[in-house]
Amino acid sequence: MTSVLFIGGNGQISASCVDLAVSRGMAVTVLNRGTTHTRSLPDGVEVLHADAHDVAALGEALAGREFDAVAQFRSFKPEHAAADVEFFSGRTGQFVYISSASAYQTPPAVLPVTEQTPLENPYWQYSRDKAASEELLFDAYADRAFPVTVVRPSATYDRTRVPTSGGWTDAARMLRGAPVAVVGDGTTQWTLTHARDFAVGFVGLLGRADAVGEAFHITSDFAPTWNEIFTILSEILDVEANLLHVPATEMATVDADFGAGMLGDKANSFVLDNSKIRGFVPEFAPSTTVEQGFAESVAWHLEQGFGPVGDPKLEAMFDEIVARH
Repeated sequence: MTSVLFIGGNGQISASCVDLAVSRGMAVTVLNRGTTHTRSLPDGVEVLHADAHDVAALGEALAGREFDAVAQFRSFKPEHAAADVEFFSGRTGQFVYISSASAYQTPPAVLPVTEQTPLENPYWQYSRDKAASEELLFDAYADRAFPVTVVRPSATYDRTRVPTSGGWTDAARMLRGAPVAVVGDGTTQWTLTHARDFAVGFVGLLGRADAVGEAFHITSDFAPTWNEIFTILSEILDVEANLLHVPATEMATVDADFGAGMLGDKANSFVLDNSKIRGFVPEFAPSTTVEQGFAESVAWHLEQGFGPVGDPKLEAMFDEIVARH
């Protein structure tokens, strides 16, 4: 039986991976701070609580245990990766680092993006930190046989997220007829992947010696334009979309962090070639359409009592973007 430690394990991506790993008979341990309760864990999961960035607390929680695979969903900076190399060396046969497809060259010189596309994102620090973390981990693989596997998701969501730039706030604005800011002219393509589809590729890599030293992106082949994405959302909400097309550079003048995410992750067409993950995990075949995924997300939000008013900070930012444009 493959033993897997998930660091995180209850997030938008990781929860579906935990569910599938358990259903496939893996011995699953989840370690997190115990502060998120949006998604429940399946029966049979061992739950440990600790701050993954507190080495002393991590050591106490794991008490010298070893695992066939460790899946790290809570590492965002090179110093996090460096600490993981020191802590997990000799404790696991495979260390799976969850990076980001946003680390790829932006804008990409050639489409579709493959695993050989350079990691060069000049716009977004988050992406550069992920790329630097990858470099550190692969250096550890070369220098000391640290058993890293890198996985790069892109815009992966479950029912608790509306995967647009503003999330439910975009839906809330649509519900009351307010303008929704769409990056550029809305014709760039964006790849959307449902978490349960991602999980098939991800879990298929766990405990695989042949995946050590390799990098994979795991995405669907559904790549609608932003205009199509917002139109689908408006149709599910049964409202007419009031779309305002705004250059990413203008968005950045209102909110630098939001603008960096748009410039570095959403302003250019981004389509990926998934041949490599399919070669390793032949059963990987994403089937959740954008329409189906959005319908599930909208239904969940309405069931939870979300209405026509979104996050106050995002609402204010979008109002300013609209006013300036």
